[in-house]
Amino acid sequence: MSSEPPPAANPASSAGELAADLSAATISKKQQKKDARKAEKAEKAAQRQQQQQQPADAEDPFAANYGDVPVEEIQSKAISGRSWTKIGDLDDSAAGRTVLIRGATQAIRPVSKKMAFVVLRQSMSTVQCVLVASADAGVSTQMVRFATALSKESIVDVEGVVSLPKEPLKATTQQYVHAEFVVNINLVEIQVRKIYCINRAIPTLPINLEDAARSEAEFEKAEQAGEKLVRVGQDTRLNYRTIDLRTPANQAIFRIQCQVENKFREFLLSKDFVGIHTPKLISGSSEGGAAVFKLLYNGQPACLAQSPQLYKQMAICGGYERVFEVGPVFRAENSNTHRHLCEFVGLDAEMEIKEHYFEVCDIIDGLFVSIFKHLTENCKKELETINRQYPFEPLQYLEKTLKLTYEEGIQMLKEAGTEIEPMGDLNTESEKKLGRLVKEKYGTDFFILYRYPLGVRPFYTMPCYDNPAYTNSFDVFIRGEEIISGAQRIHTPELLAKRATECGIDVSTISAYIESFSYGAPPHGGFGVGLERVVMLFCALNNIRKTSMFPRDPQRLVP
Repeated sequence: MSSEPPPAANPASSAGELAADLSAATISKKQQKKDARKAEKAEKAAQRQQQQQQPADAEDPFAANYGDVPVEEIQSKAISGRSWTKIGDLDDSAAGRTVLIRGATQAIRPVSKKMAFVVLRQSMSTVQCVLVASADAGVSTQMVRFATALSKESIVDVEGVVSLPKEPLKATTQQYVHAEFVVNINLVEIQVRKIYCINRAIPTLPINLEDAARSEAEFEKAEQAGEKLVRVGQDTRLNYRTIDLRTPANQAIFRIQCQVENKFREFLLSKDFVGIHTPKLISGSSEGGAAVFKLLYNGQPACLAQSPQLYKQMAICGGYERVFEVGPVFRAENSNTHRHLCEFVGLDAEMEIKEHYFEVCDIIDGLFVSIFKHLTENCKKELETINRQYPFEPLQYLEKTLKLTYEEGIQMLKEAGTEIEPMGDLNTESEKKLGRLVKEKYGTDFFILYRYPLGVRPFYTMPCYDNPAYTNSFDVFIRGEEIISGAQRIHTPELLAKRATECGIDVSTISAYIESFSYGAPPHGGFGVGLERVVMLFCALNNIRKTSMFPRDPQRLVP
């Protein structure tokens, strides 16, 4: 049995372990304090958030006058029978009246703990809402705090009393005019009594509406003052189109577009046209060429219609005399330009011709002059709104639309120093130059160019009686850009089949179309125009994507 004493402890080792233990204890205490501070901050943040989301508390006698509305309350739970007022209808006659409105919070400005301003927007109209803490008004400081904590673009309901402010304001649209002095313009505002949030927008939006609504003049002014403003690019706008659409200019653009479409229908209906709808899934190309979107239709090769052309003509053969259609058109062109889209809204018409294809031109003349007049006289607010962000000169047009032959147009360009192939088509620059020349000489932005060469027109275009190298066709221009193509159509099956073959079209894919003319077909003609292009050029906008709500071009398929 060993009698040796146990080994002595290593002093260095013991000291190291003790130091490590003390250090660990110190770190642990520091970490505990740090964690405690974090927890305290998190708790305070949660309390603040709870106060914002649920500001109604037992100490606030007016807690019922504000707050976030639970989802179940807006799931079509009940019909209250309450009367809602449109912001755009507010004027001085509403002063003193209690109104209920719904809108988006465009701007929020806290003045003090007891006062705040909230600007509400509804489509193209805005109004300032004032919150002032007062027991008489049923407004508490908590209610003011709730309003100032709302995020921009949140949807809210406001109930309040319409008032006329003493000082004129510039931030909103709802104005009243003094009965005696038209120049004395002020704004109505709403003294808030109740405010409820229906849906909160995220705190930080991907684009700022104020940035998206700025004009080029504002950027230039800021640059001269040494300021740098945020510029929202086109792709960014289109990526977040639902926000971009809220700008005043965009609200106006698509209201103008609606009016153009409505007047198109209205005018043609007044001229005994019948509205029709034709298929967009077809077996072969409707225009010729390779610019078609191909697909399989239940195992069969098919494509998306480049136009309703063939079916418009078949409807005429069916005895309808005059037809029109408003519908989607698909072009698989890899054209990344300011005026081309792969999908657009086509405004198409077809009609019997009694003697001359100028009968079609006369319809176009009356149609577009009526559209231009309607927009100028009835859409002043929308045009002024667009003009503020995208300034433009009003369209000039004649009561009787100018018509020039293609050869006359070529001659005008030649005299101005631009040579054009006599039997070729005009390119974009030539069209623009011709538009400038026509305006200088005739004082119009709107004109018709007719009798185009055969080689630049679709296979179904009727050749001229006196020279088959030319056709009974026309294009229509606004501000030097083509918006309409039209013509008299071939109505005899033999000539139609011959021209289709010459243009490289497989006749078997359009056999039903060609056969329809063998059953007896009247002479006829028509035209097609892109809705987006009409609006773009009437308002002199620089890109067709501005007039397509959700544009489809070679690079964009979403949103």
